[in-house]
Amino acid sequence: MKNQQAILDKLGISKLNPMQEEAQLAIHSTKEVVLLSPTGTGKTLAFLLPIIQGLDKQCEEVQVLILVPSRELAIQIEQVLREMGSGFKNNAVYGGQSFSKDKINLKHRPAILVGTPGRVADHFRRDTFPKEDIKTLVLDEFDKALEIGFEKEMQEILTAISPEKKILTSATHGVEIPAFVELAKPVYINYLKEGGSKLEVKRIISPEKDKLETLVKTLCHLGNQPGIIFCNFKASIQRVSDYLTANKIGHGCFYGGLEQQERERALLKFRNGTHQIIIATDLAARGLDVPEMKFIIHYHLPLREEEFTHRNGRTARMNSDGTAYILQWKDERLPDFIGGVAVEELRDAPIPKPSEWKTVYLSGGRRDKISKGDIAGFFFKQGNLNKEDFGIIELKQDCAFVAVKANIAERLIVNVDNTRLKKKKVRVRVV
Repeated sequence: MKNQQAILDKLGISKLNPMQEEAQLAIHSTKEVVLLSPTGTGKTLAFLLPIIQGLDKQCEEVQVLILVPSRELAIQIEQVLREMGSGFKNNAVYGGQSFSKDKINLKHRPAILVGTPGRVADHFRRDTFPKEDIKTLVLDEFDKALEIGFEKEMQEILTAISPEKKILTSATHGVEIPAFVELAKPVYINYLKEGGSKLEVKRIISPEKDKLETLVKTLCHLGNQPGIIFCNFKASIQRVSDYLTANKIGHGCFYGGLEQQERERALLKFRNGTHQIIIATDLAARGLDVPEMKFIIHYHLPLREEEFTHRNGRTARMNSDGTAYILQWKDERLPDFIGGVAVEELRDAPIPKPSEWKTVYLSGGRRDKISKGDIAGFFFKQGNLNKEDFGIIELKQDCAFVAVKANIAERLIVNVDNTRLKKKKVRVRVV
């Protein structure tokens, strides 16, 4: 389809993978599809392409509702939809942003509404918009949404609508679909055993019960590679973060207690290379828009095998290799779901060098008719930068974030802060 190829070209994708092709055929031809595929295989695009092709251009109400378990996944899908440039409006609604802002955005109805069950149920109770035209329902990572306590809200939402098409996605085997979803004869597309990725699981033995020093030695051993350190508790993340900071190891933090803006910036800095490391709870185990990771470290082991699997799934994705390291105190007994795992001996190595990138905030975005090309030109001309001096640009409604070389960041600020980009005077600062 010509329109689809144009979308793929915009996304920089030459062709769909087999899972995406099979999912597209199933979604076009059947009313109930359950898509099972590992994290990182492109499930979002697999269901968005056929959904967009089925939208009614004449309809001015919400036609598609996509429910997701986390704010980050809602933001990620909204971003993918925007980059696809389909011509249809979309919005994401989730906790952590003002309800009044939602209402303003929804006054001009999006064709596709993405949201967390709690916030969508709240809109349903307040009758923010009509529901009669919602013909397609997507429950993305539905098992995670149920697991973190959204069952009541999901049931409430499904009771209020009568979709003609239902699409469920998950990265997990053997998940029970709740009765309230009311699936009759779903078509299953199961790619959970597919792929040529190679995950290694290794143990690193800590002589002390307090594993902080061993963690730093591990990061020195691994060098400058992107990875996630998983902890079970927010308090542990703060303690690990303080220790890494004291040892001059750059990193971000990601957990439920952070403000939404802090969570978004942690992921953004990870994506653009400002940080190579994120310390996180299981909130980061799936559904996040982050680049390929070479390793993950279980600073604490999860209590259940399922979460162990999901954490490990953040590395060795899409035909690539990766390693999951278990940081184990010498007297600690591993749970039964972890079999025989080889021990990795740590070599002495220096602290990894600081990132060559810093993140710069710019106070103008899409709403100001500013594009990525405008920002690049602005940095070339007024900032006196060369092409290799800046990296990933992330453009949002009211601002933008740009990765720039750390050694020229301060000079850039002096040249461009409080100057005009197109018709807007912009503030520029390092964040």
